[in-house]
Amino acid sequence: MSGLFEKSDSLNTPIECFIFNAEREAFPVKPHWHYFAELIYMLEGQAEMRCGDSSYILNKGEMIIFHPSAVHSIYPSGSGLPKYAVLKFDINRFNLTPAYAPKIRSIFGYAEKNNMKILFDRASAEKTECGRIWSACLSEFKDYKYGRDLVLQANIYELLMNIIRLWLADGMVIDSRTVPKSEDHVIENITEYIDLFLSENLRVTDIAEQCGLSYSCFAKKFREQYGMSCKQYIERMRLFKAEEFLIFTDFDLNYISQETGFSDCSHFIKSFKKYKGVTPKQFRVGRRS
Repeated sequence: MSGLFEKSDSLNTPIECFIFNAEREAFPVKPHWHYFAELIYMLEGQAEMRCGDSSYILNKGEMIIFHPSAVHSIYPSGSGLPKYAVLKFDINRFNLTPAYAPKIRSIFGYAEKNNMKILFDRASAEKTECGRIWSACLSEFKDYKYGRDLVLQANIYELLMNIIRLWLADGMVIDSRTVPKSEDHVIENITEYIDLFLSENLRVTDIAEQCGLSYSCFAKKFREQYGMSCKQYIERMRLFKAEEFLIFTDFDLNYISQETGFSDCSHFIKSFKKYKGVTPKQFRVGRRS
């Protein structure tokens, strides 16, 4: 199955939203899998969607969900080539739920195990308001505006909640069975822990302990999934957050270095220049000129 793996860049692009036009792209889409959840909304034509051992025909106005790690592929069906909207995202980054509710990834995992429907006909798709939400997400992707990531997350949260409500209406029950025996961090969702404590003195040994793994085992698994060491990942995340501070605020470099977890301002400047090729000050001036 590893030969079918499609790497998803959870670090740089935890959310992807785009239009796939089979007349212009490589088609059919061969069998593959990834750690992202993927939602497809058919805009024109129809296509055969294969997921595992099942096959579905997706028509205009309908939507389908491919759960994380599910092997799936897309083939032509009927006359003409399809055009559809794609929304891919790291579901482990969507964890803000009420205290009484399991995490979203747990609900989706439970829905998959209990064979809740993944294809939504036109009427059901309209109830999720996926057309409007996709349009809003695509609009956000056109420009890097203030709060873009939050707006994208808000739109995806709305879509996920609407999907869960349809599953509940179809008989799914959220109870103790929905929650895994352990909600402890694992490699697939350790980014949640890293994001939470990014401004603090994060140590890889402590992160490995959160996963219940030895340092060496954790380091190997982390590199396999994210294509870099955990230490490199932490620094890259700090630099991404620093970029937002530089673009959208007037905080000074000392404040930014503290808020993003760098040991001091000189370390921040050195790391930023190594990554971007310019100093933080030059980057800020360049983005505002």
